[in-house]
Amino acid sequence: MKLATLKDGTRDGQLMVVSRDLKTAQLADGVARTLQRALDDWTFISPQLDAIYRELNRGDGRRSFDFEPQNCMAPLPRAFQWADGSAYVNHVELVRKARGAELPASFWEEPLMYQGGSDDLLGPTDDIVLAHEEWGIDFEAEVCVITDDVAMGSTPDQAHQRIRLLMLANDVSLRNLIPEELAKGFGFVQSKPATSFSPVAVTPDELGDAWKNGKVHLPLLSTLNDKLVGKPHAGVDMVFNFPQLIAHLAKSRNVRAGSIIGSGTVSNKDAKRGYSCIAEQRCLEMIAGGAPVTPFMAFGDTIRIEMLDDGKSVFGAIQQTVKQTA
Repeated sequence: MKLATLKDGTRDGQLMVVSRDLKTAQLADGVARTLQRALDDWTFISPQLDAIYRELNRGDGRRSFDFEPQNCMAPLPRAFQWADGSAYVNHVELVRKARGAELPASFWEEPLMYQGGSDDLLGPTDDIVLAHEEWGIDFEAEVCVITDDVAMGSTPDQAHQRIRLLMLANDVSLRNLIPEELAKGFGFVQSKPATSFSPVAVTPDELGDAWKNGKVHLPLLSTLNDKLVGKPHAGVDMVFNFPQLIAHLAKSRNVRAGSIIGSGTVSNKDAKRGYSCIAEQRCLEMIAGGAPVTPFMAFGDTIRIEMLDDGKSVFGAIQQTVKQTA
């Protein structure tokens, strides 16, 4: 099934069930007011949501209305946890190669992961509002999962069974702030503003054969100012799958229902597939010519991130415009 959250002026919005073709929706207020409430009691609540979903797909939704992505918050407008991995080691390897640094062997054996801000997550069409272009504004197109409770010390196989939903993310980075922050040895804070998410989150079964071995086997399209800049395949060159990322996070702590885990920037070794962040293109330019050419995003730029299956949008599109703070 497909789930979304309607903007209603509250912090957590109202849970909606969305039809498979993303054309109609229905509030799930009689079942669960919010997505977090559904995740907290998934075994009991999800069959009731699925019943609404089936009605919508048959055209029998008694209280259905047109689905409008611009009226959506993030599926989870605020989450107990947002942890972003770096499952596509090719991306990390390019970044390090561009600055003449070797990639440690451990990067192929254990994933990188950082703890992101989860108290203020953006909807699919919310503007990216920032103070300065000079911060080096970049998009990062990713795939994410939302988990049920995952016990500390869970194996990847155990973690796999706790994946409840999948969605897309734009994990915005401020590239020119990153070096100084990382030099302090304590990770990202100011260089990682609010992350945005796709209009809908979907259960793994919605992906059919495209959900296999803990990976999504579909291309991820990124369009910058109406120009397609990347279509890397999310199932290719993913060194650590989602169960492995979740198990990594749960090594020394419990992971609670409503936690979001990201794949990191989707990246393929085949450069002809384009890029899912500007930094990667700039790294290739640095390696080839000694200097980057492609600029970072400017105020007024628009990024669109979407995944299609047989020409049909799976999660709906993230479409955001960069704007300056007033």
